[in-house]
Amino acid sequence: MDHDPKRQDLVKSLKVRAGRRRTYFLDIRRTKGDDFYITMTESTRRFHGDGYERHKIFLYKEDFNRFLGGLEEIVDYIKTELMPEYDFDEFDRRQAEYEARKAEEERLDQEYRDKHGDSDNQDDQDQNEHDDDEQDDDRDGNDEKKSSHDDQIDW
Repeated sequence: MDHDPKRQDLVKSLKVRAGRRRTYFLDIRRTKGDDFYITMTESTRRFHGDGYERHKIFLYKEDFNRFLGGLEEIVDYIKTELMPEYDFDEFDRRQAEYEARKAEEERLDQEYRDKHGDSDNQDDQDQNEHDDDEQDDDRDGNDEKKSSHDDQIDW
């Protein structure tokens, strides 16, 4: 278990890159009452290297099904009614190409760092920026257990 107090309630974190400036973090958190909820954070790198702007949504277990159903309905409506001829898979292909280029750049950077002794890593910086913001996310002190958690969240 992680001994960092600001991360002790973090159960699992999933990072979703959305281009060069935007990253989404989907985090499962545990309350003091041993319940679970999800935080969804959009983290956008500000222009001119001036840190990050964050927007956060808290989603509690009693809303999971309704939220997911509503999200699926609205995305499906856009894809089938508003933009039926648009190739939404284009984004996945472009993201895969971007990630392949990024991986190659990181491999080359790592070779350079290994040769020259520099250990700067952008992913660590992104995660640290996300982690620094987490200490403020405590459900506003309302962490008491409301009900037991019988379902497991599958990604």
